[in-house]
Amino acid sequence: MTILLLVGMPGMTAYAGFYEVGVPKKGDYVFISSAFGAVGQLVGQLAKLMGCYVVGSAGSKDKVEILKNKFGFDGAFNNKEEQDLDATLKRYFPEGIDIYFDNVGGDMLEAALLNMRRRGRIAVAGMISQEGKITYVEGIAEGLENGPAALEAMFQGRSAGKQVVILAHE
Repeated sequence: MTILLLVGMPGMTAYAGFYEVGVPKKGDYVFISSAFGAVGQLVGQLAKLMGCYVVGSAGSKDKVEILKNKFGFDGAFNNKEEQDLDATLKRYFPEGIDIYFDNVGGDMLEAALLNMRRRGRIAVAGMISQEGKITYVEGIAEGLENGPAALEAMFQGRSAGKQVVILAHE
């Protein structure tokens, strides 16, 4: 657990959603939407450590390759290139999905529901934020030169929410 605490809120979300809601067993078939995000990357690696078969969706070919080659996912697909998500999931999970870690809701959730195995589990991590009912505040500092002041504000309790230092705008 100490290791997951080092990765902050994404680590806690991944841990609670995967272990407490997903209740994984070795050999489970796990699907993670938006698997390249901070939470999805961690869930995928935790699932692989448990001995699960893991497939994730991501939004680009590069992200798909990283999921497979760096994080060890058994499979991954670019959801922007898939016309029929139900057919895509059937291709990766012909016997169905045991655990679906939902980071996006919408069409992906609908397709996953059609492919769940009996007694399958779904951890929902991202859908509520899309409804616009939950908001949060970030403390934002511009430029590396303002990083020390942002860190000081955080430690003195003067920052709001997550503290972000923007190094450059793309």
